[in-house]
Amino acid sequence: MPRCKLTQKTITSLRAPTATGKPIAYWDRELKGFGVLCSGKTNTRSYVVQRDLPGGRTRRCTIAACNEMSLAEAKEAARGLLVDMRRGLDPKAKATGTLQQTLDAYLLANKDIKPSTRAMYLRLLNSHLAPWRDRPMASIMPVEVDGLHHAIAAKVAKRGQHSGHAAANHAVRMLKMLYTWAAHRDDDLPRNPVRIRGSEWHKVTPKRRPIAADQLASWYRAVMELPPLGRDYLLLTLFTGLRRREAAALTWDEVDFNERVIRLPGQRAKTGRALALPMTDFVHGLLVARRALGNAQFVFPSYGASGHIEEARAWLDAVRQATDIEFSTHDLRRTFITVAESRDISVYALKALVNHALGGSVTEGYINMTPARLREPAQRVCDKLKALCGITAPSGAVKLQRK
Repeated sequence: MPRCKLTQKTITSLRAPTATGKPIAYWDRELKGFGVLCSGKTNTRSYVVQRDLPGGRTRRCTIAACNEMSLAEAKEAARGLLVDMRRGLDPKAKATGTLQQTLDAYLLANKDIKPSTRAMYLRLLNSHLAPWRDRPMASIMPVEVDGLHHAIAAKVAKRGQHSGHAAANHAVRMLKMLYTWAAHRDDDLPRNPVRIRGSEWHKVTPKRRPIAADQLASWYRAVMELPPLGRDYLLLTLFTGLRRREAAALTWDEVDFNERVIRLPGQRAKTGRALALPMTDFVHGLLVARRALGNAQFVFPSYGASGHIEEARAWLDAVRQATDIEFSTHDLRRTFITVAESRDISVYALKALVNHALGGSVTEGYINMTPARLREPAQRVCDKLKALCGITAPSGAVKLQRK
């Protein structure tokens, strides 16, 4: 078998169709098992991977045609496939099954996917894609995908929800992703049936509904009438800017009372970056009060399987009914960001407080936003939120000293 250092120039010079009329594979000297297969009958050159499975069976898989993917992208895909095969996962066997089997195999092969993303994929499969769970991937036709895309949007809208377009896009994009993943492991799969492009995707207008400054006092009064669990959850979300799942699954191990910092590990944050958020006086008082209630693992415990609260809908509905304020849990994060911006906090401090990336420039790479650096701007946001909510310190209260 011919071996050479595969470069873009080398690949272009490989002859296809071959002189013998039979396909010839040229294997890379640097990445063992990665090569280019030249057709014996057409001018097609394809990136391929090949290695022995643990049982001794040799498996070869096509990654993509050379004119469809760069060499660097093909090598990256090849490394993943080769690792799968070394672990005993037969990529062709995984890909030729049903939609359910393909998702199961995808999740098995991609163990670094965050739990929240895994849950979203399973939720999409078991709701919007449920009728196709047992369908073989190769049997799904483009006209069916188009019909499903519109049917999901219509079904969700019929239930009185406004997220039909987003749900339809998410479900079909997941199907496209899974099919592409499967096709890289199965030469016999037809072209991807998801052909939706550009303006054919449903238009989704992002929701931007921070609670207005003149409504926060009314909102706060209604929240204070909720049961303690719901009251404290909504208040913590507003006064920290945490995402709803980050706040709902907060554990006491992540609350450092000595340093007065909430330490969220990277695997729990949506961005994958760890967050060290200084506690303001309001947040510290709230958490101290909650800690006195018991020794559960979670700050907001529940009897459900996860051990923590999952759904805040009843509390949101109660506040909406009492105030006529339309808001979601994520709108509390938007409100925090809106109020923070009004306090003339630097954009870098604001991004750090809500765990957004600072950016990729050289200057931003030098910035180190420590909890000590963020404590003053965080308290400034807290003070403004308290003023807008109409929160006043009780008579004789001692103000918390800031570190």
